[in-house]
Amino acid sequence: METWLGLMSGTSMDGIDAVLVSFQDRSMTLVGTHSLSYPDDLRHRLLSASQNHASPDEIGELDTLTGHLFAQAANRVIADTGADIHSIRAIGSHGQTIRHQPSGKAPFSLQIGNPAVIAELTGLTTVADFRRRDMAAGGQGAPLVPAFHKEFFGSTSESRCILNLGGIANITWLPAIGEGDVTGFDTGPANALMDAWCLDQTGRPYDTDGHWAKEGNVDEALLSDMLSDAYFRKKGPKSTGKEKFNLDWVRTHLARHPDMRNADVQRTLLELTALSISQQLPDYGLKTIYVCGGGARNPELMKALAEAVAPRDLKITSELGLDPQWVEPTAFAWLARQTLEGKPGNLPEVTGASGQRILGAIYPA
Repeated sequence: METWLGLMSGTSMDGIDAVLVSFQDRSMTLVGTHSLSYPDDLRHRLLSASQNHASPDEIGELDTLTGHLFAQAANRVIADTGADIHSIRAIGSHGQTIRHQPSGKAPFSLQIGNPAVIAELTGLTTVADFRRRDMAAGGQGAPLVPAFHKEFFGSTSESRCILNLGGIANITWLPAIGEGDVTGFDTGPANALMDAWCLDQTGRPYDTDGHWAKEGNVDEALLSDMLSDAYFRKKGPKSTGKEKFNLDWVRTHLARHPDMRNADVQRTLLELTALSISQQLPDYGLKTIYVCGGGARNPELMKALAEAVAPRDLKITSELGLDPQWVEPTAFAWLARQTLEGKPGNLPEVTGASGQRILGAIYPA
């Protein structure tokens, strides 16, 4: 059985998710999974680099260090499953995004996690650097996962929305097959602002199960101020990241709303995620939203989302056959497959690219 290995670390920068998967027509089988957390020091260095506080030497060192960790995650899932390395066709590695700037005179997206190191330490062909070809064709370079959503989560009878809750939230609108084009875009923050505020105020990298947010109350004036950001009204194609939605963004708004309790800020940031998503959902034909990504494990966020999107149903992608944690690494395993089979991996109607493109750079074993 031919298998593919997918590696993903998102904008939350908390670690690497690895999957070993086989694909059969429009279905898939997970063979094994593994999660590898970043050491605290490395995570702090990555977060600093993402805010432009890193020299070229620091970026180069982080590229190598994360490459070693991506290879470690890959080798661990191979060892855990006892897979024959000769049955693994290739690795698809998203890498770790450091900066994503899709607008301006010279758009770019920078992912580190040296794929040459991954290929060397695993002995497997590695496909990486997926975003830049789409951007070269005039696209946003993100989100890329909607092509995978379309392939495996589309339905002939039901229009669906796939909602990914990473550091940044993105949606994929999947009309019932034959009833319209797939669309998708980044809606704005998912966990990014909550994580940043939690780390700044408590020293904890995230608010476990939303317990701290549950202690607070929504400040309607602050929430309204935040929701007035022009990004939320912008139509797709669009993408964003921590370059925009970061702790400085929060502090800019808090300067106009002084003397707030820290827990109230956290609760308001949670509500911002829920409402900014719900206000950008398609307003026709949508009955069910399927959630994936780390935010699916936050019960307070899921509760707020369920209230915000009602009367539409909120479910998780497990009901479509894939656990929320493993959707994105599986998507990049599939994108590697697309690349090596000479097939496009982007959806121009999502990214805004001038056409379909074969994505990624190939690093032979």
